[in-house]
Amino acid sequence: MDVSGGSGQPRSGNDEPAEPRAHPTAPAADPTERGPGETSGQPPATPDEPGRAAPTGKPDPDTDGESDTDAWPKPPSGSRRDPDPSAPSDPSAPTEPSGTTEPSAPHGPAEPREPAAGPRHAAHHAGTDAPRHRTEAHTEGTGGPGRPPQRRPEPGGGLLMGRPFGVPVYVAPSWFLVAVLITWVFGGQLDRVLPELGAARYLVSLFFAIAFYASVLVHELAHTVAALRFKLPVRRIQLQFFGGVSEIEKEAETPGREFVLAFVGPLLSLVLSGVFYAALLPVEPDSVPGVLLAGLMVSNLIVAAFNLLPGLPLDGGRMLRAVVWKLTGKPMSGTIAAAWVGRALAIAVLIGLPLLTQSLGSDAADDVGMDTVMDALLAAILAAIIWTGAGNSLRMARLREHLPELRARALTRRAVPVQADTPLSEALRRANASGARALVVVDADGTPASLVREAAIVGVPEHRRPWVPVSTLAQDLTDGMRVSAELSGEELLDALRANPATEYLVVEETGEIYGVLSAADVERAFVKAMARPS
Repeated sequence: MDVSGGSGQPRSGNDEPAEPRAHPTAPAADPTERGPGETSGQPPATPDEPGRAAPTGKPDPDTDGESDTDAWPKPPSGSRRDPDPSAPSDPSAPTEPSGTTEPSAPHGPAEPREPAAGPRHAAHHAGTDAPRHRTEAHTEGTGGPGRPPQRRPEPGGGLLMGRPFGVPVYVAPSWFLVAVLITWVFGGQLDRVLPELGAARYLVSLFFAIAFYASVLVHELAHTVAALRFKLPVRRIQLQFFGGVSEIEKEAETPGREFVLAFVGPLLSLVLSGVFYAALLPVEPDSVPGVLLAGLMVSNLIVAAFNLLPGLPLDGGRMLRAVVWKLTGKPMSGTIAAAWVGRALAIAVLIGLPLLTQSLGSDAADDVGMDTVMDALLAAILAAIIWTGAGNSLRMARLREHLPELRARALTRRAVPVQADTPLSEALRRANASGARALVVVDADGTPASLVREAAIVGVPEHRRPWVPVSTLAQDLTDGMRVSAELSGEELLDALRANPATEYLVVEETGEIYGVLSAADVERAFVKAMARPS
């Protein structure tokens, strides 16, 4: 089945920004409030820098109007915060920053919207059974002290088997468990059909398990090719215990594409079933090739039929979602309908599958015990996967609904520019005087050169701050750490995920500094979005 997702949830890397000390009950940084004197969108003058205007980003309500030099970077009152391990213990020893902080100087009032961030959603396509929808929150590293942020390594997921169409295919460790299970079960059936094979029947059974999962891979590749055809990025294909999943990182733009994306998987399984049936016709049924072809024909038919059931997270549920989406014009309505049908389907599988297998099985009383237990266990596992997948589909749909609210402009913090040799205590005093919560190190021409990490500031004892220059706590700016103030939703998350850092410099289209975007603020906004009902 196909479930397209949004974007990864940016994490704060190695350094977590500190909370303000003053007024601990207030939010850490309200992007909708402005500082004193901001009545026309012009920056208030900075008292200690004649002729230089402080950026007009959104001030922190916790420190607005205060002049205490350490009001901003201090932890909340009554709380204990461990110092940043990368902060210097000696004022003469420079700190090697492990994250990034980007200054912001917004020009104009921020819109009073409650921002929300959405995590990256991995799209899953069912192979043999109902796959799970996962919401993946990726913690991105910063590349270590003194080094620029490193791009997140390619996702794993087991043993890499190849890269068809440029998409990595992994075999999860759980596959080996199901391969053993299939070998044992199919070997027992071969013993009844072809007793002359003896112990060699298990080699035939192992070949069947590999061939069956090869057909599952074809099912997943059908989803992948369709996704790539629609220009939807595919993160990976993974073969696991219950079939396979194709992780598509974005949602189809139209219900028609959604329907095609979901239908091609079961369609390929039906085609494979027909191919195996045609190959079976000239073969002796009681031979090894005949038994293998018959088994592959039936198994692919079951895969196709199961995935066509109209409930999320199955492919049939995606198709139902596309139909409801087309009729109502609302993708959320389609998701709700298909998810609830999926939950009803989970209950039906839990109750109906053991009854069905028992009615189709042997009538002998001796066959009831172990077979009944195994059937009930299989039904419970399938029902749990379908129920969980349906619930995850609802949660991810709600995230996609809130993604447009996540805007760089709304989440940006105000920042003040300081020279590299400015003492930390003086820089903090200027920031608190203008209601800013970020520091940007600029050169003689006023061009941003680096960002002072908030977590590093917290690690410097107050009595040493007059002797610590801000440059020792700063991370050099890279192109990837500059984001446009116009970014929002999925585009913003993609930009942050591509360049992991703790803070980012937000700039206008003209190149003018707007402010600093903290990854921790984005994460908090995401939590708030998840807490709100759709």
